[in-house]
Amino acid sequence: MLYHWLYPLSQSNHFLNIFKYITFRSFVAFIVATLVSVFWGKRFIALMKVRQFGQTIREDGPETHKKKKGTPTFGGVFIIGSAFIACLICGNFHSPPFLLVLFVTLSYFFLGGLDDYLKVLKKNTKGVSARQKLAWQFLTGLVAAFFMIHFNITDSNLYIPFLKDPVINLGYGYVAFAAFVIVGSSNALNLTDGLDGLAIGPTIISAATLGFLAYLCGHREIAEYLLIPHVPDVGELLVLVAAIMGAGVGFLWYNAYPAEIFMGDVGSLSLGGCLGAIAVLTKNEFLFVLIGGIFVIEALSVILQVASFKTRGKRIFKMAPIHHHFELLGWPETKVIVRFWIVSLVFAILALATLKLR
Repeated sequence: MLYHWLYPLSQSNHFLNIFKYITFRSFVAFIVATLVSVFWGKRFIALMKVRQFGQTIREDGPETHKKKKGTPTFGGVFIIGSAFIACLICGNFHSPPFLLVLFVTLSYFFLGGLDDYLKVLKKNTKGVSARQKLAWQFLTGLVAAFFMIHFNITDSNLYIPFLKDPVINLGYGYVAFAAFVIVGSSNALNLTDGLDGLAIGPTIISAATLGFLAYLCGHREIAEYLLIPHVPDVGELLVLVAAIMGAGVGFLWYNAYPAEIFMGDVGSLSLGGCLGAIAVLTKNEFLFVLIGGIFVIEALSVILQVASFKTRGKRIFKMAPIHHHFELLGWPETKVIVRFWIVSLVFAILALATLKLR
């Protein structure tokens, strides 16, 4: 909110006029979030060790993971916390898209926090039940999507990559579709969070891609030139994205193999919901399947594994999510992580290439 205090002063001090530029505030948000997360992270990890907030490890997982038992979790607290501090300094809280994405992120943050709390402190391995979790997620997604449509923050048209015009207008039916995208994104990222640094790498890459698209969509002239939908004020999401990226970089400092702290559901659910909400607001719901391709592959591997075992009694993969399959094939954990990052980067580049194919 420092932006709201400094920018009005630009009338008497022209130097402060720089705060009106989204790009400048985004750079500042990235730097602030990175520094806060790096310097706060070490103290946060020490606190988690004192409190004995250690991660539990699935018994049927790879043997190499057993040594990770007890590693501090709740890392999402200092990711979202650092990003929120940066947003308080650089964010425009008069922007409806900015507020809606914050609402989704914080709602899922509290859901993930409750889930981690039950698992770690109450020794309840299931945490929040799947039914209760989905109910919370869908309620949040439906509320956010309803506000988007009801207050004309964005429209209810569906856009397909490679096509410049919308294919259909869903009206208020779009609310359910948008909620599905947000919930699906949240759970897909949650499934990806299984190796040291695996989830945060594609999260940073996907966030950067969506942030760039948000800036383009929010700029009328650029949007018209590229034949993409223009969404007023959505460019402000670049500031939030930059904060998430900076906080993610600071988290990776400690989460890189061998991890000193894990993200936990408090991080994966909230970050996934954040990315899904941005995809909806920028009208990139279908393109997000490519941008977040790693998350989609991880989620599909679980769905296919469960469906195959229930219908055929056989497994497709040695273990799901698919990153465990490659581990059991003999790939070192670091090789799985870096290769997944590379694939995520390729997906992001392909997604941006569609801008010139409309």
